[in-house]
Amino acid sequence: MSHNIMNEESEPKKVVVIPETVSVKKLSEILHVQVAAVITELMKNGIIATINEEIDFDTASVIASDLGFETKPEEEELEGKITLETLPDILEAEKSEGAPRAERAPIVTILGHVDHGKTTLLDTIRKANVAAGEAGGITQRISAYQVKKHGKVITFIDTPGHEAFSGMRKRGISIADIAILVVSAEDGVRPQTKEVIEFIKEKKLPVIVAINKIDKPEAKPDRVKQELAEHGILFEDWGGDVICNYVSAKGNINIDKLLDSILLVAEVEDFRADQKRDGLAVVLESNLDPQKGPVATVLVRTGTLKVGQDIIAGGAFGRIRRIEDFLGRSLTTAGPSIPATIFGFNTPPAVNDIVQVVSGKALARLKSQEMSEKNASLRKIKGDEDESVKKLRVILKADVQGSVEALQQILTGVGNEEVVLEEITSGVGAITESDVRLAESSEAMILGFNVEPTAVAKRMAENAKVAIETFNIIYKLVESVKERMSAMLPPEIVRTDFGRLSVLAVFKTGKRDMIIGGRVSEGKMIRGTQIEVKRGDEILGKGAMGNLQQNKQNADEVNQGNECGVVFDGNFKIQVGDTLICYKEEEKRRTL
Repeated sequence: MSHNIMNEESEPKKVVVIPETVSVKKLSEILHVQVAAVITELMKNGIIATINEEIDFDTASVIASDLGFETKPEEEELEGKITLETLPDILEAEKSEGAPRAERAPIVTILGHVDHGKTTLLDTIRKANVAAGEAGGITQRISAYQVKKHGKVITFIDTPGHEAFSGMRKRGISIADIAILVVSAEDGVRPQTKEVIEFIKEKKLPVIVAINKIDKPEAKPDRVKQELAEHGILFEDWGGDVICNYVSAKGNINIDKLLDSILLVAEVEDFRADQKRDGLAVVLESNLDPQKGPVATVLVRTGTLKVGQDIIAGGAFGRIRRIEDFLGRSLTTAGPSIPATIFGFNTPPAVNDIVQVVSGKALARLKSQEMSEKNASLRKIKGDEDESVKKLRVILKADVQGSVEALQQILTGVGNEEVVLEEITSGVGAITESDVRLAESSEAMILGFNVEPTAVAKRMAENAKVAIETFNIIYKLVESVKERMSAMLPPEIVRTDFGRLSVLAVFKTGKRDMIIGGRVSEGKMIRGTQIEVKRGDEILGKGAMGNLQQNKQNADEVNQGNECGVVFDGNFKIQVGDTLICYKEEEKRRTL
């Protein structure tokens, strides 16, 4: 007991989270002590319990305190759910806790400017070509895969390369252990390359450079190395610590060397995790499968997820019904660095959410909470309540959560102070009857990305005159939205001045019209145009030219220096000495 007292005085107690009820065996795992130690402490407190017996939180707290720990209930942990931002702190704390940590596979993200061969490189590594299957040739989702080299496993995360997907690239970097920076030997450092370098520096991520397309006639790898050095990437042969590989993803040149480089960096960094704790995983992707329900692709960062566990991820919760690896094979568990697909959520979790294991009671509490929050307020992409601002109301539906996220990111920049986009709701899966009903009641249109309306929803939309537009390329969708919003803008009025007439005589004054004689002092007078009347420096008003005559003959136009007669239609009186300005106004459609 004196030993415990000395620990209390010399260093702060470690805080552990304990469920409302916990088995003796589970408590020993949480505390990282032998089961016998927990049973001994229970006996000291007059409690006889076997390894599988459940004890309540209060009893567990007393035992934990006797063993040198502070405790807090799992409820408190739920109030501050783990996020992608707080996950690194947990992983860092794990290193210093003294728990047994086993070697794990390095997590690698491949980054680079669009069209520099990032996806082709990944395809070559995993011996599968999916690049051609993406609409527009741009990878639009995050995916994760594993490969083996020298008996060692490497986990790869694929992140989109286009500028629209910078949020996904940041996420890829946040999750990864090692970054592969792909730079074309032809093009060199480009805008997204610079952006990626800044992300890597910010995260202090180990980086390996792959200069791609070295088999191209225009390849200049030495120039690329120089450009990268100017941006702070210093190579081993130049006195730095960054490994550089000359590769051809398409030609499968030096790919093995690149994999060896990854294993070398992994050996130096010594990536480890506690396999015995409850799993913590990052949601990479999610969707609503018509047959299987909500599905989440995750990457386990530490611990182990098991079939039958109660889990939460952001606002989603459920029980793991099934786990599959990246090849679709069934698993009972998924440990550190393993990409896996999880079935059992009540709704697709958001990309970036952290999957956590919770107690059954916590899960019940969340279910109750969901029922009370089901009619949450609408979320807007952009806009305010100003009635003068026109709104294009939309319902967004996409195949996966990552697509929804990318669309929302891009659409935030569409609009101006006159017209804005208002998102009524968003979701994953096919366009359904409920989407159509919501669109009708909220006077919204439905935008679908890589999804189609059900047959019933399509008929309902036609009857209700609800517009549905579907796309398989993000930028086509954005262009359509811009066109619709541009059509809502008031047109621009463009005025063209043609000439001026000095009024020399007034021949007739009627109720609504006057016959004027004068000389064209500037430009020309044109029949059928509009007239602005100027007296001195003051504009009196506007009217229209009813007719134009020269030498008592009708004329289409009269040039400078000539005299003519003008029939003026307007509601005010012109005097000798006034100036008539001949002009035309046209409406010009505006664009965003």
